[in-house]
Amino acid sequence: MPALDYPHIIAANGEAARLERLPRIRVAQIVTDYLDRGWSAEEIVLQYPHLTLAEIHSALAYYFDHRDEIDRELARELAQAERSHGEQPESALLSRLRALKHERLG
Repeated sequence: MPALDYPHIIAANGEAARLERLPRIRVAQIVTDYLDRGWSAEEIVLQYPHLTLAEIHSALAYYFDHRDEIDRELARELAQAERSHGEQPESALLSRLRALKHERLG
């Protein structure tokens, strides 16, 4: 099977997949809004007008083809957040990551 190309996405070996134009934005961040908040690609663009609809669709396509990779990335972030927060009150992001992990892993 030939390697697939995802316009707008860069995924260097060992690094998280990111938007090419805005490398600070990871595919996992877009996926969290899609899965956790239930936002459509159009809603994500409304919420983040600096992104394009093509970038969102490409990020979601990348996710659906690399689901295990992105889910592991989100699980690592959750574990790191849990370790660093200890007894501190839980943030909204940590709550969302925990819900995503619970939904994904059961």
